[in-house]
Amino acid sequence: MRLPLGQSAALGRTFIDLAPELTLAVLRTLDAGWPIALARPEVTPQADEVTITECLRDAMRVALAQHRLPWRKTMIVAPGTESRSSAGMVSPDGRTDIPLFLTRVFVRSGEHDPHVILECKRVAEGDASLSREYVVEGIDRFRTGKYAENHRRGFMIGYVIAGTGTAVVTGVNRYLSGRSRQTENLEPAALGAGTGWESEHPRAANGHIVLHHTMLAVA
Repeated sequence: MRLPLGQSAALGRTFIDLAPELTLAVLRTLDAGWPIALARPEVTPQADEVTITECLRDAMRVALAQHRLPWRKTMIVAPGTESRSSAGMVSPDGRTDIPLFLTRVFVRSGEHDPHVILECKRVAEGDASLSREYVVEGIDRFRTGKYAENHRRGFMIGYVIAGTGTAVVTGVNRYLSGRSRQTENLEPAALGAGTGWESEHPRAANGHIVLHHTMLAVA
């Protein structure tokens, strides 16, 4: 399966704008991996974010082979790594949860840093504190360029430990709207492997970033 991508110049790095086919490949790999992760005894509503993320990462690797996904030989699900938000930095200023490397992107661009970043957060219906963290420690890391500075698209995963994904999204949007950021609200996705949401956020450099949100029920 050919997985195309669009690219243009970016400051210090090759700009990566995933084509719809490749964006969908990421979402489908995530969707295929979650039932495998959920079957593990470590994945419970009481588990911490790191534990669930480690299980999900392992499960995505299993899903690539088990489901014989067409892109299984061109997608690498890597461990979480320290990251630098700009090419000129010498000290890491962040740590990615689940970075993906795509061999087709590397061959065509020579970009050594992650080609896709998935950021993971625990969320719950009616929990304003977790909604705030989803925005401040998740969405805003992409918006400010701390993560995926040279990417057009980023990916957010919400581990829903109580309630429904739809209710969680309502809470996240309430937080954004309360800070006059209605234009950044999460909306039902036009592209996805299941039920999902998308949002668009302005950045100081490289234009806006589109985030793909997936809410995964932990139960």
